[in-house]
Amino acid sequence: MRAAVLTERGKAGLAVTDFAEPVPAAGEAVMKVHAASINHVDLYMRDSGAGISHELPLILGVDGAGEIVEAPAGSHLKPGDPVVLYPMASCGRCRACQAGDQANCSTFSISGETRHGSFAELIAMPEHCFVPKPENLSWEAAATLPVAYLTAWRMLFSHDPLQSAETVLIVGIGGGVAAACLQMAKMVGAQTIVTSSNDEKLKWANSLGADFGINYNTDQVAKQVIALTGGEGVDMVVDTVGKASWGDSLRSLRRSGRLVTCGATTGGHPSADIQRLFSKQLAIYGSTTGSLEEFRQLIEATKRGLIQPLIDRQYPLAELAEGLERMERGEQRGKLVVNVSS
Repeated sequence: MRAAVLTERGKAGLAVTDFAEPVPAAGEAVMKVHAASINHVDLYMRDSGAGISHELPLILGVDGAGEIVEAPAGSHLKPGDPVVLYPMASCGRCRACQAGDQANCSTFSISGETRHGSFAELIAMPEHCFVPKPENLSWEAAATLPVAYLTAWRMLFSHDPLQSAETVLIVGIGGGVAAACLQMAKMVGAQTIVTSSNDEKLKWANSLGADFGINYNTDQVAKQVIALTGGEGVDMVVDTVGKASWGDSLRSLRRSGRLVTCGATTGGHPSADIQRLFSKQLAIYGSTTGSLEEFRQLIEATKRGLIQPLIDRQYPLAELAEGLERMERGEQRGKLVVNVSS
């Protein structure tokens, strides 16, 4: 089969080539991948992968959608079923799994990170990792859900859910998670403030319903946020950027506000600003992916037409490198999709 295989670090180490078809282990099913989407973790795995247990060669790609071609005996799945990939292969036995929080499984593995991923014609995963595809979504739209949209859902609605009467600051609009957070915040009626260094992205966010936009290259973000909120600050900050925005994110929060983070694309070691944390009684939540129940909730929202995934550009598998370069340059507005079956 054709697959995007990483054999060594760096751009030169990733190539679309022939690779052995997956042999499913007990309890695993095989999906023919119709579409997958590009995420920042793909760049991280290509260039570093530090802190993530894996071996090379490795097929990259975390999320995707397609149809079942092989299912284990007694499975609820059957060949031909249209499905979306849930990328976390959890154990089902640990404390977190027993509580229904697969995202905190103690022994999980993730497609495209710790096991072969979805930038391939076929992928094998445990049968619980395949959930029915919403009929109203294309393969391409469905493929964007498992990482960016599920991550956004958990960030906004898990620990301390965003409320309709609240205001949220979304840092770095344009990326998949940030754009999904904007859609979901508007879905529940919250007021939204977004930031970018690109005025065109701010205009795009405004077209999606953002109430206010701040260019962080020309404006002082925290000062503008405080002014826009009548001197109080926002209830929640969604920060996927890390070190470069961390100080402004903390300064933009009202007393007892909360910051939710799922990424550190500009660095993972900012000043903690501990005095601000305790004096303003701020909360910080780390978040990544989501549980199967949260995935079910997200999919139900798409079925009802409450969320329509935003796709920036599509690439055939052979042109995956071009999509990665667009993400690396930060040019995307929404999700970058890979058409694997085309």
